[in-house]
Amino acid sequence: MTNSLVPPAGPQRTLALAQLTNSVGDGAYYVTSALYFTHVVGLAPARVGLGLTLAWAVGSLVGVPLGRLADRRGPRGTAVLLALATGLAVASFLVVRGFVPFVLAACAYASAQSGLAAARQALLAGLVSAGERTGLLAHLQSTLNAGLAVGAGLGGLALRAGTRSAYLGVFALDALSFLVCAVLLVRLPSVRGVQVRTAGGLGVLRDRPYVVVTLLNTVLLLRMPLLSLGLPLWIAERTDAPTWLVSALFVLNTGAVMVFQVRMARGITGLASATRAVRRSGWIMLAACAVFALSAGASPWVAVGALVLGAVLQVAAEMGQSAGSWQLSFDLAPADRVGEYQGFFGTGVTVARTMGPLVLTSLLLEWGTPGWLLLGGATVVASYAMGPAARKAAGAGREAGDVGEVNRQPALAS
Repeated sequence: MTNSLVPPAGPQRTLALAQLTNSVGDGAYYVTSALYFTHVVGLAPARVGLGLTLAWAVGSLVGVPLGRLADRRGPRGTAVLLALATGLAVASFLVVRGFVPFVLAACAYASAQSGLAAARQALLAGLVSAGERTGLLAHLQSTLNAGLAVGAGLGGLALRAGTRSAYLGVFALDALSFLVCAVLLVRLPSVRGVQVRTAGGLGVLRDRPYVVVTLLNTVLLLRMPLLSLGLPLWIAERTDAPTWLVSALFVLNTGAVMVFQVRMARGITGLASATRAVRRSGWIMLAACAVFALSAGASPWVAVGALVLGAVLQVAAEMGQSAGSWQLSFDLAPADRVGEYQGFFGTGVTVARTMGPLVLTSLLLEWGTPGWLLLGGATVVASYAMGPAARKAAGAGREAGDVGEVNRQPALAS
């Protein structure tokens, strides 16, 4: 694996360009969508939150069948169609003027996004050898952060303008970014779908060891809203640190992932190294939580130092856990059902984004220091449990629909 920030030429670089393109659009969307839906569409904030929660709940449910579709019909074509569907869903926000149309458009957007993520993972598995996947995913994560940063800057310009036209321009940009993403995905070699016997309607849910691994990973992902919600509220209500530190910590996290994620993924090539990385990240996250807790009641500059150190430890834990979980999610999935399994594994992100805000605000703001330590302790427990769970999943012989190893081979691009 290379330490370069740019992946090797060929399919890997094309996948990174596709990631960069739609992440720029998404970055602009993320920073403007809440104000667009409330100020332009005219929805109450509570209704926006309810609609998005419903949408991502639906998206988490359809991710598995859409991933299964990618396995059967071919991941490239499925990914292209879902990229176009995502762009169309974003474009539909431009004409939404009520709660019900908003919920329908949001459900379409979340469903297409969830399916696209699963299809792209299946496409990656078909085009990249097993030993290179974690390295490429590290490149894609760095690319994602870079694109989100650029997009957030463009969204910031729209927020500064504050006009309806500026908001509409952001949504049009996001829709266009998925169109460009689809064009880039078309350029990739085709990967044949596979026809296999299914293990009943439950599919991946019959693979209990993989379900356990996914649940443990979901616990580790509960830290996801930390930078966007947990720390900002903690800084404002429990410390004397300046509020501008919130932005500085976000920049620190984004920049660190862009620069170091590829390096952090080096050496993770199998189940043993992946579980070690996850276990190590659990201890680092516990240390981060303890340091964050020290910022309460301290002088402003001591609080700043503790928060910065905690953020450094937190992003190190994040990168280690991400790299380890990527390896596990692929290595433990049957070769002929990567899309379906990735669709299920990806529901952990949705659950963490849905439950994370409630968990973090309850633990950190209501419990204070004990809450931080409980969060860190839960992370350590889940990270240590990941090793036995992964070994059990690896030794299960993929019995939940085991049909033998079916290796995908790239076909010539049409």
